[in-house]
Amino acid sequence: MKLTILGGGGFRVPLVYGALLTDRAEGRVTEVVLHDLDAGRLSAVARVLTEQAAGVPGAPAVTATTDLDEALTGADFIFSAIRVGGLEGRANDERVALAEGVLGQETVGAGGIAYGLRTVPVAVDIARRVARLAPDAWVINFTNPAGLVTEAMSRHLGDRVIGICDSPVGLGRRIARVLGGDPKEAWIDYVGLNHLGWVRGLHIAGRDELPRLLADPDLLGSFEEGKLFGVDWLQSLGAIPNEYLHYYYFNREAVRAYQQAERTRGAFLRDQQAHFYEAVTDPGARALDVWDRTRAEREATYMAENRETAGAGERDADDLSGGYEKVALALMRAIARDERTTLILNVRNRGTLSALDGEAVIEVPCLVDANGAHPVAVAPLPDHATGLVCAVKAVEREVLAAAESGSRTTAVKAFALHPLVDSVNVARRLVEGYTEVHPGLAYLK
Repeated sequence: MKLTILGGGGFRVPLVYGALLTDRAEGRVTEVVLHDLDAGRLSAVARVLTEQAAGVPGAPAVTATTDLDEALTGADFIFSAIRVGGLEGRANDERVALAEGVLGQETVGAGGIAYGLRTVPVAVDIARRVARLAPDAWVINFTNPAGLVTEAMSRHLGDRVIGICDSPVGLGRRIARVLGGDPKEAWIDYVGLNHLGWVRGLHIAGRDELPRLLADPDLLGSFEEGKLFGVDWLQSLGAIPNEYLHYYYFNREAVRAYQQAERTRGAFLRDQQAHFYEAVTDPGARALDVWDRTRAEREATYMAENRETAGAGERDADDLSGGYEKVALALMRAIARDERTTLILNVRNRGTLSALDGEAVIEVPCLVDANGAHPVAVAPLPDHATGLVCAVKAVEREVLAAAESGSRTTAVKAFALHPLVDSVNVARRLVEGYTEVHPGLAYLK
């Protein structure tokens, strides 16, 4: 089975390959094709994968190419993890927004809109090529903003594109762990959009244990989200929000922390990964060791400003292990072998959330089999969550409309309607600022 990874020179690709090395069953991936526009990054990552595969019998063969059509042709699965504009683009997303006093995070608020505006046209082109060159392939999208990009691609690929994210997986794992349950056996009642969802129940052996967690302040304050949001707020919500909702619930504090930081997250990762790719060019370097050290630092500093604002301290060691690669492997196994499983995924709504239309991509538990991912019916969200979900989905739709039409006016509307952008004039200045620093937004007229 052939897996093509778009963004194959990306730093996190070894996580995916490492997961593939653990799969010994019949029907597993035997060929991995890395595609990237940067041949140097491709070479660096290929070195890491070679060292990962050393001593592993039957390790998937790895090839690399800068030719997109070549990479797509004949693929069974296509993993999309591209970053349009690179980490320099992410750093600019953050800088322009923070200069206007609004959040510049890569998937939330102004930064997420800017990232979406330059990514959607590229993702749509990829989707059209997949439909032509690999019509039977399944696309697994991890390109951010994941929900928005998945919805853009679904307009051309239908249900054969599925978005994944490790945030709900990590959240469910943490809750199950503090409740003394096995995360693999727990049913997580989770619903929302990507980076905008809530755990409303966690069932172990058929019993919802979340009320027990919410009623115990010591237990509730013992894990990442309890420290990040505070016990009182979680008890008020009666649910456990995805960590990205910290940007909404504590927006003023988050913006201030990012403005005061020595470097934004994007600038930190840009500089850190530049050191990694440079170090790996040394023929004597142990590429896998260099990658491991860099990844450990990356994970330990994740959402550091938010944790500092909340007084949450350092991340727990158990939360430094990633997770999206395991979701991707489980998804591929379920489809390729009809190994039925349940995963939290980004898929078309199909009536699951009554507040949204059927084509809207949402993030919910899905039953997965050889025919793809099927969203599980969920209870309606409370009014406060429904309002936020509908507002952000409306913004996503304006982003898609702007990307399709090239309308600068529609792009301004997308920024202005976002809950974290507080003025139409700010929205206009954001569009001006982003078009100045991003060549990929030159299409907005």
